[in-house]
This record gives sequence, structure tokens and C-alpha cells, in this order.
Amino acid sequence: MALVVAQEVPTSSTMTVPHGPAGVGVARRRMREELLASGAPESVVDDAVLILSELLSNAYRHARPLPNSQSVRASWSRDGQGELTIAVTDGGGPTRPLPATPSVSARGGRGLSIISALARDWGVRSGPPCEDVTVWAVLPAASGFSDRLAASLALDLAGIDELA
Repeated sequence: MALVVAQEVPTSSTMTVPHGPAGVGVARRRMREELLASGAPESVVDDAVLILSELLSNAYRHARPLPNSQSVRASWSRDGQGELTIAVTDGGGPTRPLPATPSVSARGGRGLSIISALARDWGVRSGPPCEDVTVWAVLPAASGFSDRLAASLALDLAGIDELA
């Protein structure tokens, strides 16, 4: 007779990672493993990992580490309906995070626009002046960007058929 031990998979996670490029890979791997283990659809996991990468990269490039450390905090949680909230908290920077409109040849500046395209909603919360800043994004439970794009294309094609 085999003994099976059920392991509960957390629906939320928080981790502190180094303020720099090394922390991005560590956080991506952990998020992917935990979300897949919790039963999140792979398309949602792919979008979530991309959003986490963008948020951490922005914190590394544009913000200070958290006070009294050389780190930033990454967190994610799934609610009862499977909606996923991703957040990165850093020590703030000289400007507030805003989507940019980079030129075609620009090497960066597209991170928050990517997040806007993938997430249902996103925003910025600030602590007391000159302290922490949290940038968060919410992904819907049922579909990732590729699923939403396919559904959008199907609707557009249906409209074309009506015109014929």
C-alpha cells in the first residue's frame, strides 16, 4: 500500500530578490514553478512571468532598492476565481512609472506598454514620500494574451463575414 501525502500549493508568494539583473531570473523561475503547480493555465503563467520580468527590470533600471537593503520585493497571489495579481515594490525613483512612446529604433521604453496589453489593470501605489513604490498588475484567470488575441481575431472575422 502506497502512502500519498498531499502537498498544498500556495496561492500567494512573496520573495525578496537582489536589486539587479540576477534577481529577475530567480523570481521568474519560482513564479513559473508555483503557478504551474497551483493549476494556473500555461498561457496565464507565460503572461505573468513576462509581467514580473518587466516590473523587476523597471525597478532595477529606474528605482532604488528598498530602504536598508539592496533588494526589491516581488509578490503574486491568485484569488478564488484564479485572477492573478503581480506586484514589485522598490525604494522609489526620481519619476513615477508611466508608459512611454519610444521610437521604433529605441532599445527600451516598452515595458509598461507590454504590461498594459497583457493585464486587465495595472497601477502604482506609493508609500510615504521618498519611500517604497509598488507597481502592480492584474491578469484575468481564464485566458492569457494569446487566447485574448485569438478571440479578438475570431470576432473581427465574424464581423467581416456579416459584411459579405
